[in-house]
Amino acid sequence: MSTVLIDYDSGNLHSAEKAFQRMAAETGAGKVVVTADPDTVARADRIVLPGDGAFPACRRGLQAIDGLEEAIVEAVEARGIPFLGICVGMQMLTTWGREYEDVRGFGWIPGEVTRITPDDPSLKVPHMGWNDLVIDSVHPVLAGIETGDHAYFVHSYAMRVTEPAHLLAHADYGGPVTAIVGTRNVVGTQFHPEKSQRAGLRLIANFLGWRP
Repeated sequence: MSTVLIDYDSGNLHSAEKAFQRMAAETGAGKVVVTADPDTVARADRIVLPGDGAFPACRRGLQAIDGLEEAIVEAVEARGIPFLGICVGMQMLTTWGREYEDVRGFGWIPGEVTRITPDDPSLKVPHMGWNDLVIDSVHPVLAGIETGDHAYFVHSYAMRVTEPAHLLAHADYGGPVTAIVGTRNVVGTQFHPEKSQRAGLRLIANFLGWRP
């Protein structure tokens, strides 16, 4: 069994790699590999797509590596491989990113990514730091995670899902902010699970053992 963390020059993967390696060792989930090689991605048993920065830059960075996006789509759509998107990696699951310009995402979770607009003007954007999760739907990756558990966020844009059933959890930041989404063999977290201590490590362990 292998879990691939995709490296496409969008953020520092060191903390994510360590967190996934730790939980893979604790759960017997096999090896964790950081790679941009399409052939390795095509053979993976699970795929994790992190992402830091702006939506357009992340999309173009992914598409710039020959064959990588095609390998991801084939694994997710044809083989049903479990897939986890983190931060901008989650945002790319949707139909459109509206950051600076309109850019298409994978389209697996219909919706769009727009700038956060808190109702309270004293709340600054980006939404940065710890916030409580509010669980909206039962899902295997949320086993042992409850409303009130803390997660670490750093973002100015957030996903708005078209189908309420795809919203697994949200946070309150002057209004609801999408925190976790999911459909079929695909899940995503706006927060960074590798930086979210107990709840984040539990989610990683759950993902590593998930069989959609």
